Amino acid sequence: MTGGASGLGGVMTRKLATIPGNKVYFTFHQSANKAAAMEKELGQVKGIHCDFNKPEDVEKLCSMIFDFDLDVLINNAITGMTKTHFHKTTTDTFLNSFTVNVFPALQITQKAILSFRKKKFGKIITILSSYLANLPPTGLSEYVANKSYLQSMSKSWAGESAKYNITSNCVSPSMMRTQLTQDLDERVVEEIIKAQPLRRLVTPEEVTDIVLYLVGATQQINGVNLLINGGNDVI
Repeated sequence: MTGGASGLGGVMTRKLATIPGNKVYFTFHQSANKAAAMEKELGQVKGIHCDFNKPEDVEKLCSMIFDFDLDVLINNAITGMTKTHFHKTTTDTFLNSFTVNVFPALQITQKAILSFRKKKFGKIITILSSYLANLPPTGLSEYVANKSYLQSMSKSWAGESAKYNITSNCVSPSMMRTQLTQDLDERVVEEIIKAQPLRRLVTPEEVTDIVLYLVGATQQINGVNLLINGGNDVI
């Protein structure tokens, strides 16, 4: 799993580690202390430092994937997101964001698929956003566009690899309380909560439950994007 030391990733790592027989590899960048604590506490997890801002780090990670002998890849890492109106965002911002938030996921997934094809089994789970289902919030064009690109790629992975017993599914939660959203204005958060049918935000634990379901699901579930937003969007 990429980005597995904190936030949603940290919750997923811990829950995956509770399943007997699991060996969980996760990447981290700025959460070295949390990664070390999880390794010490859980035992069956292994943290790998990888800065998506550094191509050499991503290439090194990709070179390890065959040795990991993965059954499941979870694309979760994100280096950050720009919270600015589209017309105020520089073109360099879009290019850099794609380079560090999307391109590494493509590189890692490509290597994982090659490994999965050899063993005739594999699962890819990509964390997206429920904002893909309707009108994106003001100021998040860069973030939502990146998620949209990965959603399209996930469909291609599902179609191209199904005959090799490989699945590719997505999980699209609405906003959660994590480090990614901690600097949002509280008034904005309150408006988001009011707009939710359940009048509360989705929790990382709820999202993790869906990810764990896909980890253990039949290979007949392929090419699916599961929305987690209390029915705010019905498709």
